[in-house]
Formats: sequence, structure tokens, C-alpha cells
Amino acid sequence: MPKIISTTQTLKLAEELNKRGIKTELEHWDGHKHVDIYLPDVRLNIEVNGLQHYINPAQIIADFNRVHYSDETKCPTLSITNQLIETHLQEIANAIASL
Repeated sequence: MPKIISTTQTLKLAEELNKRGIKTELEHWDGHKHVDIYLPDVRLNIEVNGLQHYINPAQIIADFNRVHYSDETKCPTLSITNQLIETHLQEIANAIASL
């Protein structure tokens, strides 16, 4: 299996969460898919998504199916756009750290 490489935005968010004492796992395999960032202490998946996740119909359906699997395993998914990471990184990291 090829190594999954995290995006710049995913790495930025994980770094900020780590600075706040939040344990993160990058490209975590949940038995169905790789999750961009997994927070084991609160059982939360974080997907950092590019524009294709919001404008490509096939990608939208695929994402629904991915999130449905996460719901079944009682591990919710928070989706955040790359653009939000670029413009509101500190606020997002603070909010997640407050969970």
C-alpha cells in the first residue's frame, strides 16, 4: 500500500493541536478509510478538505458514505476546508482544543 502523505493544511492543524496538548494521529486507518487527523482521546475524526469535496458530485457521495461509516462506529467526523485552515487556523485549533 502506498504511503499516504498529509496535506500542508492537515499538518498545520495537527501541529497547532499538538501545541495545545491534543494528541493527534495523522492518516489514521479506522478499518474503512484513512482519516486526515484522528483525536483518540475524544474519538473525533477530522477531515481537511479541498474544494473538490464540495463541487464534485461523485466526491460528495463518497464523503457521505465515509462519514456514515464513522457514525456507525460512534466516531464523528468534523470536516474543515483548506481555506478555513489558511484563514482561521488559531481559532479552529482553540475551538477543537476546548472539546
